[in-house]
Amino acid sequence: MNGSFFARAGFVALLFALAAGPALAQDVPQLQTNQSYVEDVTRATTLNVGDPMAVFGYVLSKLPERVKVYPTENYYYFGFMHNGIRYAGNIRLDASNRDDGKVIFAYFEDTSQWYDEAPVEHAVLDASQGVMVEKVEPLVYRISYQGKSVVFALNDLRNVKPPAGSLGPGETFIGPIFDESAIRFFLVYNSKLKAFHYILDETETVADSFFPSNRSDRILIGKRTGFAFYKDHRLDRKILIGAFEGNMRANNYFDGPFDQLPDNFIDGETLRQAILQVQPALTGQIDRFGGAPDGSIRFMIGPYLPYQAITDLDPIHTCAQKKQKQPDYYRCFVTDDESGGMVAPRRKRSGRR
Repeated sequence: MNGSFFARAGFVALLFALAAGPALAQDVPQLQTNQSYVEDVTRATTLNVGDPMAVFGYVLSKLPERVKVYPTENYYYFGFMHNGIRYAGNIRLDASNRDDGKVIFAYFEDTSQWYDEAPVEHAVLDASQGVMVEKVEPLVYRISYQGKSVVFALNDLRNVKPPAGSLGPGETFIGPIFDESAIRFFLVYNSKLKAFHYILDETETVADSFFPSNRSDRILIGKRTGFAFYKDHRLDRKILIGAFEGNMRANNYFDGPFDQLPDNFIDGETLRQAILQVQPALTGQIDRFGGAPDGSIRFMIGPYLPYQAITDLDPIHTCAQKKQKQPDYYRCFVTDDESGGMVAPRRKRSGRR
């Protein structure tokens, strides 16, 4: 490989290393350099990474007094370099137990697919470990430990709704999603077809640019995210139809929104009832968020295609063209394994967090 490849790789690695920082409102882009990345990697550091409480204390101590949690499953992601290895993890204020004074903490060696066996340190923290979780106001929590307090402001999308006329007959709006990729979606359920869709939220500027496939300008692919959308023949909206398989294997920011459901905005039993229509065998096994009561597994809503080449998306267009006026038209945008299953929540890898 040539030198330009490695220079670009270093730049990208630095970009990912800085991705956990807060978004800054600036008129000009922030500059990253390979020099900063190299100096971060080669710096000798002291931290007992085998002690979760030591790592939690370190992470909390480095945060400002107030932070914003963008993803809608309420993960605050972080990363740091320690003696040449990047570590990544998250602090999660889970909708199911944060009001009970609990916070979930996890971290791991953030390598890549060649070292998939890196152990994950995981703990549910509360007052018994000296960690205090206090609800300040709706969607705002204060976490305190060893004299440091940080306010975590969850992403308030309570007033975000699909535009008028953007839902079809038999469709129910489950809730708004802010994905860790910085793309926003509407999660929609079609009760007639027993199918879920992720609809692109274009009520605000979309943080990506798109190009059409060679097959059809109805298929649009994000230059940054690799997300593939289809311009609906019936309604003025774009349906997520694919995520690049390499990103899904790497389990990075761009694997799609299946792991950022709208937990804070689900109306009562709406999601559970939809899932049980798709998978009646789960009756009595899931809570209203679609997960097991202990949070160990969760129903995966993944209707989009893991594609390797853009041409893999062509059959979706063929189907949509053919079935524009047929009742099962929207089945064209659902993969064969759309019904998903109960899967363990996955850690994010590949330097994104």
